[in-house]
Amino acid sequence: MQEHYPHPEMKTVQLAEVLHALSDPLRLRIVAALAAGEERGWGEFDAPVAPSTLSHHMKVLRQAGLVTHRRDGTRCIVALRPELEERFPGLLGTVLRLAPEKMGA
Repeated sequence: MQEHYPHPEMKTVQLAEVLHALSDPLRLRIVAALAAGEERGWGEFDAPVAPSTLSHHMKVLRQAGLVTHRRDGTRCIVALRPELEERFPGLLGTVLRLAPEKMGA
């Protein structure tokens, strides 16, 4: 059974909230990993934090409008929201290209 989490409507997503969510190095690494591939389970991220802390970071990303979450059985799956590019053209690509030091590169 799939359970969906509440996500903001894309038309209500604010640039300041997106940039705030991307200001944390771990959240930026999560978004970079998602941008490099497809959806992933939470356990697939290399996150050196407690599960509760990872959950908080995922919630911040979801509430900012960057990602979607869904539960599939016992797994929680996360993916980038494709409509983010329509709302803020080029933003994510620019941030990821200009911030390699925040991603541990």
